[in-house]
Amino acid sequence: MTQLQALSEFVQQHGYEDLSAAAVDQLKIRVLDALGCALGALNGEPIRMLRGYLAEVGGEPRATLIGAGRSSVDRAAFYNAALVRYLDYNDSYLAPGETCHPSDNLAPVLAAAERAGASGRELLVALALAYQVQCRLSDEAPVRDRGFDHTTQGSYAVAAGVSRALGLDPQQTANAIAISGTAFNALRVTRTGTLSHWKGLAYPNTAFVGTHAALLAQQGITGPAEVFEGNKGFMQAIAGPFTINWLQEDLERVTATIIKKYNAEIHSQSAIEALLELAAEHGFAAGDVEHIEVGIFDVAHKIIGGGEEGEKTAVASKEEADHSLPYILAVALLDGQVMPSQYRPERIAADDVQGLMRRITVQPVASYSERFPAAMPCRVTVRLVDGRELSQEKSDYEGFQTRPMAWATVRDKFERLSTDTTTQALRSEIEDAVQRLEAVQVSDLAAVLARAGPQ
Repeated sequence: MTQLQALSEFVQQHGYEDLSAAAVDQLKIRVLDALGCALGALNGEPIRMLRGYLAEVGGEPRATLIGAGRSSVDRAAFYNAALVRYLDYNDSYLAPGETCHPSDNLAPVLAAAERAGASGRELLVALALAYQVQCRLSDEAPVRDRGFDHTTQGSYAVAAGVSRALGLDPQQTANAIAISGTAFNALRVTRTGTLSHWKGLAYPNTAFVGTHAALLAQQGITGPAEVFEGNKGFMQAIAGPFTINWLQEDLERVTATIIKKYNAEIHSQSAIEALLELAAEHGFAAGDVEHIEVGIFDVAHKIIGGGEEGEKTAVASKEEADHSLPYILAVALLDGQVMPSQYRPERIAADDVQGLMRRITVQPVASYSERFPAAMPCRVTVRLVDGRELSQEKSDYEGFQTRPMAWATVRDKFERLSTDTTTQALRSEIEDAVQRLEAVQVSDLAAVLARAGPQ
């Protein structure tokens, strides 16, 4: 049996009864979290551009665009995934050599499930499958250090989840995964150097093309059967050899994902919490600071601290700001929070944050790197102009596996993010539909989401 055949069997063999109560609860929490991110992004600049794009290209109205009408299934997957991803505030999964955002898979699975007339239970199963595929490939087949983006593993996850949501048979599912995995391998330059809108649109594009692959397979289009282990396949060309016994996999990997407390890149979360706790405890403000030094694990240093993926003190856009640890910490101290408003163009350009971020240095610490990803260790040391030196060390943050967020906390985050694009009554309807997801139809949830928009 090839890896593709085994993965296709895995997609087919599990049902709602295979989800633990903990997995169901965590899936619902992540759906609500992702929808909050989506609703909070409705007025984002690239989102407005995408609405213009959709108006130009059209699309048979088969699935709901959140707050924007209807379109084809693949374009709904693209647009709604862009909403989930744009703020860079949705969940994450930390593997030793890869970081991904598994709730990126919600939009394509939601669009496919709506088109198929699926139940909320079937949506939960399809989403759990997508989580499992993406996270396990991140564990066993990381591609970041080989120059490829984490959306590469996502091409398999989207195709798997969408195939299940559409109700494809085993051969169609295998072809969908083969087409998507063969065709859509993305470069890591998406997240290095000068960042662009594509940072937030790369996975939405994967949602689009992975859904497209499943729709092709539904019509009988075939794909390479040895996409994983074949000549010039994924293992040989990109990932290197690995083994996953898909027939022994469960649906529990969602319980190992983490949720962001702050609207910032995932590896910054413990450092933000440390700095804000220091400021609250000792009562200093940004004007009292001479210098801030951050010791952190090597992945954080590489991606957001000025390591191999680019210098992080030249920040001029939202995409650069939310991937710059110096900017994130500077704006956190100045404003006491890191939310979408901290990435407005005028806030990024302001002299106070531009000046403070240049007084922040980031260094990797070997002992911290050894503890990652089981922990997110850091030490933040603040030297004040009066000569005092204050320090705070952290191993985690609220939202990490060791301190998970409860439904009530995520609901508060959802409320804050969606206030400008929903009424209180509509927010309550969305929260209720998600909380009772196993007892509702996907079309009912989609109909509620369709009513969102600027209030």
